[in-house]
Amino acid sequence: MARAIDLTVAEAVLAPIDAVRPATYLGKGKVEEIATLARVHETGLIVMDCALSPIQQRNLEKALNAKVLDRTGLILEIFGRRAKTREGALQVELAHLTYQRSRLVRSWTHLERQRGGFGFLGGPGETQIEADRRLIGERIVRIEAELRKVQATRRLHRAGRQRVPYRVVALVGYTNAGKSTLFNRLAGAEVQAADMLFATLDPTLRAITLPHGGKAMLSDTVGFISDLPTMLVAAFRATLEEVTEAHVILHVRDISHEDAEAQQRDVDTVLRQLDLDPEAGSRLIEVWNKIDCLNADARAELANIAARRPAERRPVLVSAQTGEGVEALLSAIEDRLAADRVTIALIVDAADGAGISWLHRRGEVLNKELRDDGFLAITVRVDAERRDEVLRRFAGKGQADRDEGGEH
Repeated sequence: MARAIDLTVAEAVLAPIDAVRPATYLGKGKVEEIATLARVHETGLIVMDCALSPIQQRNLEKALNAKVLDRTGLILEIFGRRAKTREGALQVELAHLTYQRSRLVRSWTHLERQRGGFGFLGGPGETQIEADRRLIGERIVRIEAELRKVQATRRLHRAGRQRVPYRVVALVGYTNAGKSTLFNRLAGAEVQAADMLFATLDPTLRAITLPHGGKAMLSDTVGFISDLPTMLVAAFRATLEEVTEAHVILHVRDISHEDAEAQQRDVDTVLRQLDLDPEAGSRLIEVWNKIDCLNADARAELANIAARRPAERRPVLVSAQTGEGVEALLSAIEDRLAADRVTIALIVDAADGAGISWLHRRGEVLNKELRDDGFLAITVRVDAERRDEVLRRFAGKGQADRDEGGEH
């Protein structure tokens, strides 16, 4: 993760501990060892792969005579580097401020100085630390207000999409699992896809075409990582709403990674924080990506494992890089989207161009055949809530084959 923001890693040290020290997290001997290494390498920054309390961070900085960054701080630095849009910058700043507010300890003497008035009415005033906390709190309130506007705008966009038969398919997964590459492959888009952590922070939506000609909106979202700080999940709630509101969720996994199972558990943890149950399976499709990185035996073994899973939980093996398996994935998406839709067989006057166009806008036309009597036999798939609307629209105009078992 340090290299993800172009830091030079001088040395990596393992620090086994039998108990966390309240003051410095590490034991005294390990702190002295790291301090020696910091002097030898003339290190200005030390990153620890754990969550430090404000007191622990302050004490370590004093003992090591260098800036100390914990895991949360490093992830925030990466997010700050990647944010491109106004929304992304707001979300990263909110997470930064929430993190900094808990770090305002008396590391420096200026935080203890009082800022009061003069004379008998001035009073003791407030210390600098209290003023800083107040300013941070005010800024957090302003950012949250701006993000609520973003959420409102997203709700309007979603309402607009709901007026047409576009369902939303959201990509989720561990960072660097290949979500953006798969997004580009499915949507023919050119969003940034790089071999780096958190290449995508801002949600991107594109229309994709399903095998039978139907359309869906594909959403690319921020990647997850182990021990993802709760404040980041909260800050990116506006972005992650695209996941919670999606009709189908694609959990993209780098199946070639040695820690693929651990990464899956980490993603499942974040999904539960979003009130999504990864075990439910009705909305979620596992996508085992990067099969091009495996040899033939490993691929055959994975295919056998996938085939033994129940149909509703069967993963799809793909290579976003080469395109292998993408057609099967599109079919799986279409089948999952169709699960809560109804198929209706209609008889429509071939001259009713407006009606046929209306059907295409509101549903998925599966089949269209001209009969000898000049009418069209049309099979259309629509959302269950649109069923009555469709039947009313064509009542008395060639009608739906309702009485002949045309609807199912």
